[in-house]
Amino acid sequence: GWCPLSPAGVQTTQLLVEPPWTPAVLWDRVTLTCRGSGTVDATTWYKDGLQWGQEGLNHFLVTESGTYRCERPGTGLSSPVRVLNGEW
Repeated sequence: GWCPLSPAGVQTTQLLVEPPWTPAVLWDRVTLTCRGSGTVDATTWYKDGLQWGQEGLNHFLVTESGTYRCERPGTGLSSPVRVLNGEW
């Protein structure tokens, strides 16, 4: 009897992007939300592969372009989300 951790059976950390279209660009006021097991204050954020100082936040408004990931202790690292500055 294997039992999922949550009702939805979420076994991975998910990085949700609002608004949901890709690529995300800064002028859309992009918000990133981290979903996974563990508590919100255990969330670790990464930007361009480096740990980034938004610990303990579940979501935030992106102000810099780059590639973002989040990590939760139970479910690990999310897949990367790229945010562009919109200047082509």
